[in-house]
Amino acid sequence: MDALQFITCGSVDDGKSTLIGRLLFDTQAVLQDHLAGVTRSSADGHTVDLALLTDGLSAEREQGITIDVAYRYFSTEQRKFIIGDAPGHEQYTRNMVTAASSADAAVILVDATKLDWASGVPTLLPQTRRHALLVRALRVPHIVVAINKLDAVNNPALAFERIAQALHTFAQDAQLAWTAVVPVSALKGYNVVQPSEPGWCNYSGPTLLQLLEDLPSIAELEAQAAGAQPLAFSVQWVEKLHNSAITTHGRRVFWGRVAAGQLKVGDAVTVFPSGQSATVAQVLNPVRQPTGVSAGHSAGVVLSHEVDISRGDWLLPAQATVAPTGFNSPQRQATALVAWLDTEPLAPGRAYWALHGHRWVKAKVQRVVHSLNITDLAQDSAHNLQANELGRVELVFQEPLPVQPYAQSRELGSLILVDTASHNTVAAVMVE
Repeated sequence: MDALQFITCGSVDDGKSTLIGRLLFDTQAVLQDHLAGVTRSSADGHTVDLALLTDGLSAEREQGITIDVAYRYFSTEQRKFIIGDAPGHEQYTRNMVTAASSADAAVILVDATKLDWASGVPTLLPQTRRHALLVRALRVPHIVVAINKLDAVNNPALAFERIAQALHTFAQDAQLAWTAVVPVSALKGYNVVQPSEPGWCNYSGPTLLQLLEDLPSIAELEAQAAGAQPLAFSVQWVEKLHNSAITTHGRRVFWGRVAAGQLKVGDAVTVFPSGQSATVAQVLNPVRQPTGVSAGHSAGVVLSHEVDISRGDWLLPAQATVAPTGFNSPQRQATALVAWLDTEPLAPGRAYWALHGHRWVKAKVQRVVHSLNITDLAQDSAHNLQANELGRVELVFQEPLPVQPYAQSRELGSLILVDTASHNTVAAVMVE
């Protein structure tokens, strides 16, 4: 199976860094010198501060919080993993969005000690709800909820039951689906790598690691559906060869990532935006071996004849038109869900840079349709979006782009907006 890239997210101090530390520690993925640096003396002997295995910045260690996304790697006999430890603070939501945009799965932690489960079905914390909505909007295919710190409550079985009920109610209202809900204790190690004692929380399902080992990656899912989607290939780099030892046609190789469909020899393609036509003469994998390549993988393309192509261009099926679907031509408009990430509010009518694939164009937000209230999921009327708000907007592009709805393609349906003055990335955009 492909390596699985997943993130941990949720509210502040829910135990995300500790959970990752537990995964690394119990799978023996921590080097001795690193382990010695996070071992502390205590009355009971020596204890390992698991959170410090991921919190590497000095400010993170001083404050006991996660600020930036920390990536760690480990493997089991079944597969390899890439973990992204996303911060829980609202002001660092942009870091979480960055990590989630390329994740195969998300593990959302819920701290049982912060919720009033003793009085009935509790209300989830705002940041837990925000992160859940963001990973759903970003089409992360697998969302696993880990209810943490159940070892610190006096009735873990009742706490797990009522919090799980609150999660299922929220999932129904938000129209999302949990892959699994697992009771864990990251500090004690219950149901993380090793199973807990039989009957703990009345749970008899797999551990968190066992769940993650069986999840298919995005590349695997897209490869299964590749035959049903038209080809889309974004050119990232044009390589000029000084000899023809690698290719049998021409001296230029167009490198990039297959965003959708399959790329194989003999395909008739259209270059976007020029409209020129050609045939794929050779397809190279990342180690320059000729082969076919499906969605989610990088490739080099050699065409049947010399065509003027540069970074940011797209190779599309021969029947594709220059005016792509997804726009209300000729106005070149698109409706999109936006996660606003900048401290300055979104300003309708202002021009921003939009990055789609590897192509930059100017874009303008015509109007804000509504903002999404994360508390009751209501669609509130709004004239702008504040930092970390989600909303639906109407965009106008200076040039047409080959977009598709984000629900169909994460690559073709996603953009980022960049402030033309500060060069800050201000929004993550998902085209509808």
